[in-house]
Amino acid sequence: MLRPKIPTNPTPAGHLTPPVVVEPTAVVPSVQVPPPAPVAPAPSRPTVQLTPGTALALVGGGTAVVLVVGAVLVSLLLAVAITGASIAVCALVIRSLVQADAKRR
Repeated sequence: MLRPKIPTNPTPAGHLTPPVVVEPTAVVPSVQVPPPAPVAPAPSRPTVQLTPGTALALVGGGTAVVLVVGAVLVSLLLAVAITGASIAVCALVIRSLVQADAKRR
């Protein structure tokens, strides 16, 4: 019941084309061209030149990234603290309501 069925490959039917015969062609030598002059290889890495303007831009960009990431992390920490405090207050209120209900009985 759970055995896979292996398909059978029937012999191909239809028109078969005969193989194409490739005839060799004559090679005609062309005029000899002198090899091009050697070109100096380009440096693999371009040199980076830091001007005072680009250095200031890099420092400013890095400072902005640090400030944004810091603000996001502080806001996440504050959100967790506020959530924890509100859950603690809710737990105190529920506990006092349960105790007050138990004293009435």
